[in-house]
Amino acid sequence: MRKEKLNYYEIDQNAVKGMQELERYVRDSEIESSLIELVKIRASQINQCAYCIDMHTKDAREAGETEQRIYGLSAWSETPFYSKREQAALAWAEALTRISENDITDDFFKEIREHFSEQEMVVLTTAIVAINGWNRLAIGFGNEVGTYKPEAAK
Repeated sequence: MRKEKLNYYEIDQNAVKGMQELERYVRDSEIESSLIELVKIRASQINQCAYCIDMHTKDAREAGETEQRIYGLSAWSETPFYSKREQAALAWAEALTRISENDITDDFFKEIREHFSEQEMVVLTTAIVAINGWNRLAIGFGNEVGTYKPEAAK
């Protein structure tokens, strides 16, 4: 575990204002918050961001998500726990999080679009962009895992 850390929130609030605006945009959208939390957890698992996994599993529980569905996320495509819409969102999250390993084909895009309107695709993609950014900040600056409290975020 790294001991050297920086708290980017304390150093310069301006540095994270853009990220917070992305979060506000996603939060104020019509996409269900439970779906957004699942996507955030999955991207954080891929990126191995322990801080964000801790945060978003706590937020998902607060939003009423079940332990079974949270635990099953790392193997979501092998479980019956997720709707077709959720599966599409998770596939999109994985593809964009691993963008350098993927070719986003027209067929794949059309498959995802069957479950989301144009506006929802923008919101979903923005949520994925945001969590990937937060993962890099948390990992890069060494956020202390386990310190996040959902009630403090409200």
